[in-house]
Amino acid sequence: MRLRLAGASAAGLLALAPALPAAADPVESGPWTSYSPTFNVQERGCGDVNDLTFTLTCSTDSGDQRAERRYATYSSGTRQFQGSFRITSLEGSRISLKQTFKTTGPFFMLAVERGGRLYAVHGGTTIATGATVGTTVRVNTVHVVGSTHRTYINGSLKHTVSSESGDFYDKFGAYRTSSGQGPATVQWSGVQFWRK
Repeated sequence: MRLRLAGASAAGLLALAPALPAAADPVESGPWTSYSPTFNVQERGCGDVNDLTFTLTCSTDSGDQRAERRYATYSSGTRQFQGSFRITSLEGSRISLKQTFKTTGPFFMLAVERGGRLYAVHGGTTIATGATVGTTVRVNTVHVVGSTHRTYINGSLKHTVSSESGDFYDKFGAYRTSSGQGPATVQWSGVQFWRK
């Protein structure tokens, strides 16, 4: 396992990102305060991270295959994540793209199937369709700790689930789910965080 520690501001992420659509304002009413949490880069198995490009190079359907950023833990308030992803290749299927993780285990995982269906890994609920290779999709998650977690796709509310109290963190990239496999390459851009 390789683990690299890094810190980045939202402005720095935008400067390094490939030419993709400009970032949007936060969803839901504010006031929101922008902030820049630190992150770890996680590469396991055949996972590779190159700035905001996340690749699973193998077709292995077992083991820990991941290429992700894991952001700092939070335990209170309302937190919003925003980022856009574009799948540049997907020979496999059932790859997790964005996670809101509880330190004691999985909480919410947004994944994609080869045909472009976005779904919640736990429960299998379809969240959206059309996340096909080459299409840019914007994701916002709004997490009210101890109350609710809401997921927006391209600015529209698509999924709501109740939330317990506890310690949570955001992750994004490319991660093989228990029923998935690569190869896959995903580019992220416009990553921002807000709180209130």
